[in-house]
Amino acid sequence: MTSPPTPPFGGMSRSYLLKCVALLFLAGVALRLTVLAVPPVIPQIHADLNLTETEVGILTGLPQVLFAGAAVAGSLLIARLGALRTLVIGLILNAIASGLRGAIPSVAPLYAATVVMAFGVAITQPALPPLTQKWLPDRVGFATAVYSNGLLIGEIVPTAFTISFVLPLVADSWRLDFVVWAVPTALIAVAVAAFAPRSPEPGESASGRRWWPDWRDRLIWRLGLMLGSITSMYFSSNAFIPEYLRHVGRPDLIGPALTALNLGQLPASLLLLAVAGQLERRTWPYLLCGVLCLASVLGMVFLPGAGFIAAAGLLGFAAGGTFVLMLTLPPLLSPPEGVHRVSAAMLTLAYACAVIVPILSGLVWDLTGAGALAFLPIAACALVVMALAPSISFEPRDSSPETG
Repeated sequence: MTSPPTPPFGGMSRSYLLKCVALLFLAGVALRLTVLAVPPVIPQIHADLNLTETEVGILTGLPQVLFAGAAVAGSLLIARLGALRTLVIGLILNAIASGLRGAIPSVAPLYAATVVMAFGVAITQPALPPLTQKWLPDRVGFATAVYSNGLLIGEIVPTAFTISFVLPLVADSWRLDFVVWAVPTALIAVAVAAFAPRSPEPGESASGRRWWPDWRDRLIWRLGLMLGSITSMYFSSNAFIPEYLRHVGRPDLIGPALTALNLGQLPASLLLLAVAGQLERRTWPYLLCGVLCLASVLGMVFLPGAGFIAAAGLLGFAAGGTFVLMLTLPPLLSPPEGVHRVSAAMLTLAYACAVIVPILSGLVWDLTGAGALAFLPIAACALVVMALAPSISFEPRDSSPETG
């Protein structure tokens, strides 16, 4: 790759910076468009394929299982092919498999296509941290906030526009709806392949060929459990807010509370575009976010009416902010040849937690009969963040572990 022109942005041109920002943002969007296209059309799929409730649960839970199980496969591909090629391959798999879901005649092939789609997303996610380090090495926090905003927009857009805009255009066909959301994902893959900066890939060196995470590394477990606690609070709250509000006789609050929880992430992510560089190597932001998350969970249990909605919004804000800060840590703390391995391990642990914690919340509710106690494992996640944050050393490592 020819070196980007110098000044005015610390040795990079304005056009180079804008190109990297645009591609990172679009990649983040593409990682969620096809996944979040499913919930709005669950009723149509349910009726068309005669799904049981268990089958619906499997369909909606498969992506998270793949996000946990296939992240290390992404590390392998990054080591062999490089982060950029892995990103493009993952986006293409994501788009093709998502579009093919619309041609599925029964539930088993639908599961298979969903697995392939989720695999594409799973191998792509660990590719973004090394690309932020490679493309914008002096602006890692900012670059992470950029693609994190893309993730949030990719979650919001299909949930907001599928029912009101897309389904009327495709005669209420859930099959064509999947095709519609696959198209921008495919176009983003083409844009990344065509316009991304080229540079030497990690596979060109012996150290870059290492791909298996060093599971003995305590830092990996601390990062994974912290990120897992954050994602678990988000996914578990999305799952149990509707059930809890029905349980306490306030179904009228379900829509506003879920909207507050999900949209609450966006202000935090936007704020971090400006200040991530000042916060990324400090302990207190993680402690503060943990405190806010704990206060939010307690607020949802003890505050009625508008207080519940405000607490849900605060949880979205605090969890969203911590999520962005956590994603900055692999490229900040690891040498270039180790970022993909740390990222993959962290994502594996994080999404495993996001599968386990909602199950624990459900078990607590079933065993006790008290809906409020379903929030106990969620509150425990906030305590995990506060307990682990002081143990993180924010000094960059000089070399990558030799395992793999």
